[in-house]
Amino acid sequence: MPSVAPSHIYALFALIAVSTILVSAFSAYAVTLRTIPEKEQLENLLNHIASKGYELVTLAIATNATSRTILQLPSTIGNKQYWARLRNEDSRAWVEGALGSTQEDSANSRSYLPKSVLARGKCTSNSGPAVLECYLNGSTIHLHLFLWRESM
Repeated sequence: MPSVAPSHIYALFALIAVSTILVSAFSAYAVTLRTIPEKEQLENLLNHIASKGYELVTLAIATNATSRTILQLPSTIGNKQYWARLRNEDSRAWVEGALGSTQEDSANSRSYLPKSVLARGKCTSNSGPAVLECYLNGSTIHLHLFLWRESM
């Protein structure tokens, strides 16, 4: 009989180990399922900012006037903060952003703007509405993203 008790103890430890592995795997899967929609929402938000940028650029070219639009951005995506900014290089301009409160050099997502745009500015979540402004300076089109409270 003494050999039966150790085998039950070993079986119990094996059952605990398997249970721990299964619980860890399911919790990691749940985190992944939550992360995918958050990234999609961020991409949709950046696409929205870029499409408004396209509208303002078209309006500025057609009317040669300064135009602004107020963007009602969500305070969080899921329960995470985010940031977005306008950037450009010699050949392209884009809106980029990522989840998190700090702005890193590398963004998780990008949405491109017209090539001939000089883009600048940034906004963060929990900062209220943002303003997207477009104007012509000579033949250069400027697109500027800033917080609404900065325009006062």
